[in-house]
Amino acid sequence: MLKIRVMPTLLRKGPTLVKGKGFDSWRRIEVPQTALRVYNMREVDELVLLDITATDDGRAPDFDLVDLLADDCFMPFSVGGGISHIEHVRRLLAVGADKVVINSAAVATPDLIGQVAAEFGVQVLIVSIDFRRRDDGRAEVVTHAGRRPAGREPVAWAREAADCGAGEILLSSVERDVVAGHPAV
Repeated sequence: MLKIRVMPTLLRKGPTLVKGKGFDSWRRIEVPQTALRVYNMREVDELVLLDITATDDGRAPDFDLVDLLADDCFMPFSVGGGISHIEHVRRLLAVGADKVVINSAAVATPDLIGQVAAEFGVQVLIVSIDFRRRDDGRAEVVTHAGRRPAGREPVAWAREAADCGAGEILLSSVERDVVAGHPAV
């Protein structure tokens, strides 16, 4: 039997964490340090932190926050949001991230996937794929926290990302994104 792995995804918007429904209606819930302490106590298998506004805001990842959180994170720690070139990956790994998650930049520049995989190994790279159903029922990849259609089909994009060197795929459906319980709330 396969082992079930618990991998919470923390969504950061500004200085706090948020949860929402359908990639919208965001409600602030707490600061990242509090959630990290809770998940450490619960001994989850991996923690994912995604800054959902960094790309739209034109911001690089928050290296200082990642450094602060990584010091107290006792499980594999994956970080995404605002990663647009290989130097961002290098700095995130240097301050304590174990893996990086790229989405919008991967769609815009698929070569980035291969560059990261070649320099750091496929085990470091998660390509996040968000998608929503169009009016005709077909699924379409979206970027920028679900706001921009990318004109790609999710399965085909996942195959391409894997062929380029993605070690893991994080697939998220906008329609199935629901407000879930949060242990620290």
